[in-house]
Amino acid sequence: MGAAYFYHLTQRPLEVTLPLLLGKALQASWRVAVRGRDPARLDWLDQKLWLGPEDGFLPHGLAGGQHDADQPVLLTTGAERPNGAVCVMAVDGAEVAPDEVQALERVCILFDGNDTDAVTVARSQWKALTAAGCSAQYWSEASGKWEKKAEA
Repeated sequence: MGAAYFYHLTQRPLEVTLPLLLGKALQASWRVAVRGRDPARLDWLDQKLWLGPEDGFLPHGLAGGQHDADQPVLLTTGAERPNGAVCVMAVDGAEVAPDEVQALERVCILFDGNDTDAVTVARSQWKALTAAGCSAQYWSEASGKWEKKAEA
């Protein structure tokens, strides 16, 4: 049974935080689906991941290619996980179902703490997932380092 980890981004933007989390997931030998809502935003994120440091290369691809199943990290707007992902990282308010949390190793929900709409969506997701019996943790970087602020 997995857990949902909520990451409240206030100090570093998504394009800085996501590669760090992806690196940790890959170190754990997890395949990852990065789920967003807007294909253009995922394309932008794809470009940011390719521009990372050489020593921090993150093998990844955008969903819809012929090699989706081979990608350790797949950026997608869909709920399917053709790469066999055991971890979903949801960005920009992408939906995550309680049964997914239960079935996966980890679900990470990253949201911009400077965007009131994003915070509202994340709060709704927290309530829905915990009400469905999912284990959840809330992490904040407001102090400048990541700290666990709540657990359910």
